[in-house]
Amino acid sequence: MSERPEGDTRELTRRIVKLFEPYRARVIGIAALVIVAAVLGIVNPLLTRTIFDKGLFPTDGSGVQLHIVLVIVGAMIVVAAIGAGIQVWQQWLANTLGQQVMLDLRVRLFGHLQSMSLKFFTATRTGEIQSRVTNDVAGVQNVVTTTATSILGTVVTIISAVIAMLILSWQLTLVALIVLPLFFWLTRVVGDRRRKVVSSTQRTVADITALTEESLSVSGVLLAKVFHRQAQDLDKFSRENSRLAELNVRQNMIGQGFFAAIQAFLQVSPALIYLTAAFVLYRGGDITAGTVVAFTTLQTRLFFPLGNLLQTIVELRSSLAYFERIFDYLDLVPDITEAEHPISLDKATTAGRVNYDSVEFSYDEGVNTLNGITLNVEPGKLLALVGPSGAGKTTIGYLLPRLYDVTGGSVKIDGVDVREMSFDSLASIVGMVSQESYLFHANIRDNLKYGNREATDEQVMAAAQAAAIHDRIMSFPSGYDTMVGERGYRLSGGEKQRVAIARVLLHNPKVLLLDEATSALDTTSERLVQGALTNAMAGRTTIAIAHRLSTIQAADSIAVIDAGRVVEQGTHEELLAQGGLYASLYREQFGDGSIEARCSDGILLRDGTIVPNDLNHPVTVGANHSPSAAE
Repeated sequence: MSERPEGDTRELTRRIVKLFEPYRARVIGIAALVIVAAVLGIVNPLLTRTIFDKGLFPTDGSGVQLHIVLVIVGAMIVVAAIGAGIQVWQQWLANTLGQQVMLDLRVRLFGHLQSMSLKFFTATRTGEIQSRVTNDVAGVQNVVTTTATSILGTVVTIISAVIAMLILSWQLTLVALIVLPLFFWLTRVVGDRRRKVVSSTQRTVADITALTEESLSVSGVLLAKVFHRQAQDLDKFSRENSRLAELNVRQNMIGQGFFAAIQAFLQVSPALIYLTAAFVLYRGGDITAGTVVAFTTLQTRLFFPLGNLLQTIVELRSSLAYFERIFDYLDLVPDITEAEHPISLDKATTAGRVNYDSVEFSYDEGVNTLNGITLNVEPGKLLALVGPSGAGKTTIGYLLPRLYDVTGGSVKIDGVDVREMSFDSLASIVGMVSQESYLFHANIRDNLKYGNREATDEQVMAAAQAAAIHDRIMSFPSGYDTMVGERGYRLSGGEKQRVAIARVLLHNPKVLLLDEATSALDTTSERLVQGALTNAMAGRTTIAIAHRLSTIQAADSIAVIDAGRVVEQGTHEELLAQGGLYASLYREQFGDGSIEARCSDGILLRDGTIVPNDLNHPVTVGANHSPSAAE
């Protein structure tokens, strides 16, 4: 990421400050404590002058004034104790405030990313997103917890120390402060250089996070083991980490010479003060021993906080790289948003009529994926979408729950454009079962209740029974408390699909979208899932995207999609009689129009029943679906 102009840096700083606006009163309270602690910090150096010039070495030659020493020492102890207490209190408040700001920032970022459409997530690595939410937000922790208060406290300390030093001796003060402008200029240069390296470091961290997420997921590990690519993956991981190590070294070493020079100056500065005091006294000036001791004490009070301030400023400028990455994501504009005055449909009275009216859609500008799609599904009916791979079937389905928005035409439910519906209303009416059902790394009950958090255990079990998965769940030692593992890998494909169907049943939508829900299953699993789907579709408007034509032959209507257009529509028998694309697809799957199922259970018929067969004399089902013994 290139360096931003100074104007952008000021805007970035303004946005960072704005993060603290909800806690203005707390910020003011912390600032007040910082100022009090800083002012108390210069009291003891001033008392030091008094104890020297009035108590230990009185200028009038009266000898040690013990009572004065005792009073001043007591005052110094009290001041130090109060200052320490205030500092601890202030640090606690600052850290609490900082953690709250980080919580707000992380939650805001997470929520904003959730508002992005599916298009964003298909184009962005999961590891990159995770890195922004975790690593980048963690990178600003020091800034929002201690840096701001540290800078304020240090500035107040420096100002008060300079005032006290001027009171003691303007000549010594001039010597002490003459190099400060150079230090501040170098601080800015070093900070900007480190900021660039931090930006590169965070991009590398994101790459490593993405690589880890991909390679150490269940799918990634399976792939690596099958192709025996562990060594290559390890080599790639090692190269990325070597780059990260190099960047971290560069980040830590930038400015080390500068800070070493500052420390060296701080160490020799008392000697310069002694030398200046000697010249003043040599020329007949009036500087007491107490003044020199108090001044060197104040000088320590000034320079060491000043050194910390300069280093803090460097860290602050470099941390802008973290904020840039965070705000880059927060500035993304969702391309699918809720209408200004959304319409809410009552699910209880929604019929579930679905209409696609001259729908057009494009993933990339100028290239249409869908061209004038018009489809109508009456309440409670089943519409199947079939066609070659890449024809646009899944895209048509995804427009219904607004995973994407149409670029032309409209999609309506009961006459209401889905773009005008509230998100809550649309989500309650439309349910979906996809080819790859996603399960969380949680127990089966929690995965099921994701469809309805208010569902009772009785409702959960009823949904599982309707999805033909209850008996299988109860066969596990822990029943519904069984952990399914990452993405549900402890369950078979058919079991995951039936859990997903039970989850949709708990959600109880009026419109059901099935995206090739059985295409990746074996015959036995397909039979079980198809039975569960039959229960799920009962009484619901259903749009089924299918690759296996055997699963949709009983559909009320079948729409054949090719190159983003509806090229045929009708029932199974009507489409076969037309002899068009559907008939061609049917012949590709079933040869001459017959289905020959060679499995232990038999064959799956259109009505969901199983016709047993002898494996030595398999059953054949012709185009009319009437089983007959194969001779």
